[in-house]
Parts: sequence; structure tokens; C-alpha cells
Amino acid sequence: MNRLTEIRGDGGRATIDEMDRIWDSLPAVRPEEILGSWRGSEFVTGHRFEGYLPKIRWYGKRFTSLTDVAPLVCRSSSGELFDDVEKAKGGAALYAVEFRGQTTATMVYDGQPVLDHFKRADQDTLLGVMNGKGVLDDGRHYYFYFLLERE
Repeated sequence: MNRLTEIRGDGGRATIDEMDRIWDSLPAVRPEEILGSWRGSEFVTGHRFEGYLPKIRWYGKRFTSLTDVAPLVCRSSSGELFDDVEKAKGGAALYAVEFRGQTTATMVYDGQPVLDHFKRADQDTLLGVMNGKGVLDDGRHYYFYFLLERE
């Protein structure tokens, strides 16, 4: 069992420093390699964004194509999945972007200065880190992960 799996199994608790080290150890991924629907969850690191995604009933992301991305797929009170374009301020697109010295798949929001960078943890798991204006918490990033939803 790798450390990321252990952290997920332990309620997602980790320090941001540990998440930074895990991020640095993972391989980059190409945008076209992550197309599909992904179920997401956040890590418990003490970042000020924690709790926001569960509050809006966030389910994950859907990468239909490189230019058709639903960044905030949420669950309605009746259980239906929907794209919350209002909270996301539109859609998003996927690009290969350099982040911390490595070029990797990055989701760029259409309507806000936010980028989500991704690396591959295993065949069905991505580690994500949010970056952009207003995202850093005392210089630290917000981490989350995705599990591929096979259809």
C-alpha cells in the first residue's frame, strides 16, 4: 500500500508538507489521458478551503474532451448529478502546463483565475492541487484526489 492510499484510508488527514512531497514523487500525466468522469474528495490538511466542496455537495469532475470540462459536478438534494456552472463560473479546459518544474495535465477554469494541476497516483487515481489567485493559504496549496468512474 502506498502512502497516498494510507492517507485516504485514514480519513484523508495529512500535512501540506507531506502532500507536497507526495506530489513531487508522482509522474506527470497528459491531458488526453484523464478524459472521463472522476469522483473527488479533499484531504484534511488545515487549508482554509477545507469543507467548502462537501458543503456544496461536490461529487467530482467530468472531462468530456480537452475543451469541454465540468469542474464542479455536484449532487442535488434529490441525488441527481449536475454541473454547477454558477459556482464554477463557467466550464473549464485541459492543457499541459508547467507547475513546480514539471509539465502536467492542468484544468483551467473559464471564469476565474484558478488552475487545478493533476498527477497520476495509479491507473485509477489522480492527485490534484489547486493553484491561482486567492487560492494559497499562507503560501500553501489545496490538495484533493480523484478516483476514475468507469462507465
